Amino acid sequence: MSVSTVSAVSADQSVCSPLPVLGRDVTVPLVTGGEVTYAALDYAASAPALQRVWDDVAAYAPYYGSVHRGAGYLSQLSTDLFENARKTVAEFLDCRAEDQVVFTRSTTDSLNLLARALPADCQVFVFETEHHASLLPWRDARVTCLDAPRTPERAVATLERALAGRDSHGPALVCVTGASNVTGELWPVRELAAAAHAHGARIVLDAAQLAPHHPVSVRDLDVDWVAFSGHKLYAPFGSGVLAGRADWLREAEPYLAGGGASRTVARRADGSVDVSWHESAARHEAGSPNVIGAYAVASACTALTEAGFDDLVARERYLIRKVRAGLAEVPEVRVLSLFGDDAPRVGVISFVVAGWNSSHFAAALSAEYGIGVRDGLFCAHPLVRTLLGGDPQSQGECGAPEAAPGEKSLNAIRVSFGAGTPDEHVDRFVAAVRELVRDGAKWTYRTEDGRCVPAV
Repeated sequence: MSVSTVSAVSADQSVCSPLPVLGRDVTVPLVTGGEVTYAALDYAASAPALQRVWDDVAAYAPYYGSVHRGAGYLSQLSTDLFENARKTVAEFLDCRAEDQVVFTRSTTDSLNLLARALPADCQVFVFETEHHASLLPWRDARVTCLDAPRTPERAVATLERALAGRDSHGPALVCVTGASNVTGELWPVRELAAAAHAHGARIVLDAAQLAPHHPVSVRDLDVDWVAFSGHKLYAPFGSGVLAGRADWLREAEPYLAGGGASRTVARRADGSVDVSWHESAARHEAGSPNVIGAYAVASACTALTEAGFDDLVARERYLIRKVRAGLAEVPEVRVLSLFGDDAPRVGVISFVVAGWNSSHFAAALSAEYGIGVRDGLFCAHPLVRTLLGGDPQSQGECGAPEAAPGEKSLNAIRVSFGAGTPDEHVDRFVAAVRELVRDGAKWTYRTEDGRCVPAV
């Protein structure tokens, strides 16, 4: 979503109820005794599945059948359901008529698929601020990694300079996130797409953190491809989408070789095999596809559309204001940001607490308050290290702290929420942060396998 299209919402209270999700009534034990309803505030990693999605999958389960391969009723029904799921996703993304929707395993899988489809001698431009799923797949291309910009305008200017100075007029691709998985800030996607196209490059949008929170229009943003994961869009694990232009995908060797991707196979006299491949999305969907996963993604798309993104966005902004206002009242807390406090964002907020190791703080939130957040580098090592003032080139394990409780570490804490988050969860989180900073942890913790855990 382009920053220029995001308007402020002035409502002082929640404008709609949270959507029903699985696990909303799960209770967890506290080390201090008793149990509490679990507050799932790690949506940026994996959002809980919508109850609607789970019910749709359960209703289909008795009719399970292998697609594209059977004359029986269940196979035909499953084939229709699978292909209709593709249409639903295309509508959700407002794809162009000629675009393809390929079902994958995740955003990571989608971007690796696109990386395999790049033309020879393609140059890729990516900001250091990207999630590793966007930063790392381009191993066979010439990659230019751009410094973290401090304003949306600088992001566009940085990209324009890099594209203007590229060393050839061959194919080029820009990869950019729609919303940061570390800061939650929205990136100026439409403006970046315009800059890319003005210099003869294409652009792929990593919408893993954007699609669950805001409508994504391929046409309006004018991106060439978009990738996202089902498990961040309130569907179960194991499904993802790559949608967009067909030409590079059609011209590339299949992502996997096997049944489904092949149209005809014939044996030669010399013992070798001639193969012609499909030119549709099936070219990159070899093997028996994850029909349930595709159906679940489509169900989530339908559920979010019917709930209305205007109301969902307004409610999320209300929750963001509550969390940010609560953290601002604790002087020891520093919220991480690239573009500043006024930048539009989704419900993803990372912070550090003076005097606390981030893993220790996250462990205490879980063990003493029943609140699930994430700590570490969030599979975005260069960005987090830049925001924390460390060396963006240094090594570190994803999510693993490098210091014991109480010691300084280049890690942060991330709280994230979305359409299924009740007010009580964010209220409990803010109160817990305030209490931990004021009174300290009630329990003793130790480091085990690189993580802080309650001492037994």
